[in-house]
Amino acid sequence: MRKHIPGSRYDLSLVIACYNEEGFLRESVGKIASVLDDSVFSYELIFIDDNSLDHTKEIIASLVKKTPRSRAVYHAVNEGRGEAIRDGIVLARGSVVGFIDIDLEVSPVYIPRFVRMILRNQADVVIGLRVYREGLLSLHRSVLSRGYSWLVRSMLGIPYKDTETGYKFFDRKCILPVLAKTTHKGWFWDTEIMALAYYQGLRVIETPVLFVRRFDKKSSVHLIRDTIHYFLNLLAFRKHLAVTHSSPVVSYP
Repeated sequence: MRKHIPGSRYDLSLVIACYNEEGFLRESVGKIASVLDDSVFSYELIFIDDNSLDHTKEIIASLVKKTPRSRAVYHAVNEGRGEAIRDGIVLARGSVVGFIDIDLEVSPVYIPRFVRMILRNQADVVIGLRVYREGLLSLHRSVLSRGYSWLVRSMLGIPYKDTETGYKFFDRKCILPVLAKTTHKGWFWDTEIMALAYYQGLRVIETPVLFVRRFDKKSSVHLIRDTIHYFLNLLAFRKHLAVTHSSPVVSYP
């Protein structure tokens, strides 16, 4: 049976969070639109610019003019990845709301399958489980990802292998109460929302997706600094869960 949320205008709202993406934004949106236009699903695109310093704002404005069922929000200051995605989800009018990283290191070809699983009531949340095409740098990222995954599972008591994937789709009605409990504005938001979704009993499916590293893109990730920051956020979040009794599996001495 196909699920439809009363008041929803579309099958899918796709949130595209942007920060200094001028190098490939236009091309990536074209690829996304091609996949969605070939699908059976109605959709809208929601661009959230997080105060980009390049020409991303101008490109978004141009895309919105030319792309049906699209709109944009421009942050006056840099709020962080989590806040950008949160803003997009709140604005969504689709039965399913999702986001993917606009560099398309994971192809948009998986989107229809993810949407279909939710609309058929097979899951409340479907996220990509990155499978790495091995190479010198991608192997390095793969090892870091698996190490972080182990820490998350051990410290938060959740079963997911890849909470940080930038490829997540939600039943909008189910995720909004969870979204309201999130507090992190940066990259840790991905882990936070998946942990809270698990504690709330949402049905989550991880589906393998091929991750292909783009070597023409300057990464916004700073390896040592961000690794330390992630770990500190993880410790703080775990303590918060224990103190507020927000998790049935986390306790704190």
